[in-house]
Amino acid sequence: MDILSQTFSALSDPTRRAIVEQLARGEATVTELSQPFNLSQPAISKHIKILENAGLISRSRVAQRRPCHLEIETLNQAVKWIETYITLWDTSFDQMESYLHALQSSSQKDAKNDNT
Repeated sequence: MDILSQTFSALSDPTRRAIVEQLARGEATVTELSQPFNLSQPAISKHIKILENAGLISRSRVAQRRPCHLEIETLNQAVKWIETYITLWDTSFDQMESYLHALQSSSQKDAKNDNT
């Protein structure tokens, strides 16, 4: 599976999105990440492993601690992909708006011609 697919798959889960939100505020250990959830530490560890495999987070070792860090570049790749489609959609909506204005103007002209 390509990295973009892994990213969106990992982010499809609300718990994993919440973990990413926590890590956006700074590094945290698995214990710290599990605190806001009603989940066991092994369950949180599974979520973290999925985020790690997708390249969204990494872990380091500092003495006995293994803090997790958010990997911004992976998120940036997803944002760039989304922005491409936002631009495409904006362009399509602008073209549709122009078409609808032209159609409306044409209808108004036809209505005036029918009244005369």
